[in-house]
This record gives sequence, C-alpha cells and structure tokens, in this order.
Amino acid sequence: MTDLLVLVANAGDGSISTFRLQNGALDRIAVTEGITGCSTFAVDGERDLVYAAVKPDGTSDAAGILTLALDRQSGALTPTSRLDLPSGGMNYLALSHGGTVLLGASYGGGYGIASVVADGVVAEPASRVEFRNLHSVLPSADGRFAYFVSLGDDLIGQYALDAEAGLTPLDPPTVAAPAGSGPRHLVLNDEQDAVYVLTEFSGEVLHYARDTAAGTLTLRGAASAVDPSASLTHSRFGADPIAQHLIWAADLHAGDGVLWASERGASTLAPVAVAADGSVSDATTFTVTEPQPRGFAVAGEWLVAAGERSTEVSLYAVDGDQLELRQRIETGRGANWVRFV
Repeated sequence: MTDLLVLVANAGDGSISTFRLQNGALDRIAVTEGITGCSTFAVDGERDLVYAAVKPDGTSDAAGILTLALDRQSGALTPTSRLDLPSGGMNYLALSHGGTVLLGASYGGGYGIASVVADGVVAEPASRVEFRNLHSVLPSADGRFAYFVSLGDDLIGQYALDAEAGLTPLDPPTVAAPAGSGPRHLVLNDEQDAVYVLTEFSGEVLHYARDTAAGTLTLRGAASAVDPSASLTHSRFGADPIAQHLIWAADLHAGDGVLWASERGASTLAPVAVAADGSVSDATTFTVTEPQPRGFAVAGEWLVAAGERSTEVSLYAVDGDQLELRQRIETGRGANWVRFV
C-alpha cells in the first residue's frame, strides 16, 4: 500500500500535520495551523473533507466542529464552515450514511450527537443522548445503528440510526461494561457481528457479540492489553495514572487477526489476538512506542503512532502481530490523533 496520506492532530500546537506515505517512508508535506486543541477528527475520503473537533478560540467562545477541505496534492487543509457547540467539545467524531451523518461524543459535556451533513456543512444536532463522560461513538457499516461508549457510566448506549440523524434507543437501550473498567474506544469487526471495546482503567479489550439484525450487543469475554512486566495496577476515575503508576489504556484499531491497543502508562502498543469465533486472548508481545500514545492508526501493512508527550510520530511496518520501526519524524506538540486517508 503506497501513496497514502496520514493526518496527525497536534493539540499542543493547534495544528494538523499532513504526511505522505510513499515507498515505505513518511514525508511531512503540510502543517495547517489554527485548529485549536484538536483531539479528534473524522475524514470523508470521498469528498476530501475533514471534520475536526476544536476548542474555543479567537473566532468563537464555544467549542465546535470545523470542516476543512483537503488538498491531496499539497496536503493543505482549508476551513470551509464551523458548527459551534456551546454544551462542550467533541472527543470523538465518526461519519455514517456515506458522509451525510456525523456522530459525536463529548467527554466533558457528557452528551452525544447526530447531525446531518450537506456539502460539508454540519447542521445543528438532530439528536442528542446523555451519559457521563462519553468517550467514543461508531456506526455500524450499514448505517442502521450507532454505539456510544460512556466511560463514566461503564456502559454502551445502543441506538437505531436513520438517514436524518435520528437516534432511537434499542431494547435494551444500554449494555453494561464491567464496573469500574472505564470503557473508552471501540471497533466493529468486518463481519459486523462483534464489537470490541478498550477499557481505560482495566486495560482490557471487551468482546461483545452483535446481533446484526437487531443491533444489540451481548458481552462474551475480555482479554488484557497491558504489559504485565510494567507492574501497572487498576486505575479509577479521577486518579493520576502517571504519578500512581496505573493502567491508562487509550486507543483501539483492528489489524489482520488482531486488535491493536495502546496503553499510556507504559507507552505500549499490544496485539490482542482474535480467534475465528470472535473471542480474544491476552496480548503477549508489547512494543514501547512514543511517550503516552493516545492515538494511532493502522492501514494494511502500516501503523503510525503518536504520543502526547512527544513531538514525533513513529511509522511501523506490520507483520501479523509484530511491529518493525521504520521511521520517526517530527509532527508537533501534544500529538494525539492519527488517521490514514
């Protein structure tokens, strides 16, 4: 896989770096400034649009969602519109219905949204849900369902989703995660019959079976993504994970037969094996990566990881459950979100 673009949000600098991945190496071709405090964005590759969550800046007293047009040749991102969000900024954004519906989750605001998108303009939310410390949201591939992950309430909200960004609770409307686990990020498998959730406080990958017709989830099992040699202990809400040497898991992405998980306490990337029946097994190999890896992304044979306490990103070649470091390259301060385009 060659000639990909990689976008990296640098929250500390208020910028997004654009890299070109070609011939096994990254080249930074652009840095777009003025994207204040961005910690998540969603990419519409068909329309070359990026929807970035931003904090209040000189143009607005509210957090918001900034639409940016991507020039694939130069890597430049040009703002085209903005939706203000007075109730609090987004920590996760995801597109559905072919890029015409945008889903968002707000950790600080404790709410989630679904908005219609037309020509890159994000409308006022058509639907809103409320749970404590929402950390992520993803739709099913067919756009019929959406799943909101609440770290504060240890649950996943499960909803029917329509083309007008309407959200209707399923029966039951929520499915529990283990108490005190702090569910954070999720992925759906290619077959859409399983959902996997990474827990921030326990560092586990939870396996939920998914009814593809009804959309409902059922917890089936869990596996650890934490390096036992790091001697980290179970975290809790409000704790300082670095000072107290606690588990601090962050991001989750699907690879070939594995789920890659990042953990910030020991700054590791770990492959959690997925069996043919969807069950998961504890990670047994760990790669120390950029300090405090909040965000990373996987595309085929490549993985790019960023660290909140690093100004560089790492490029890895992926071979099954193994990573080979190929390059480290400057990106910016507080790098925390990565996506391939």
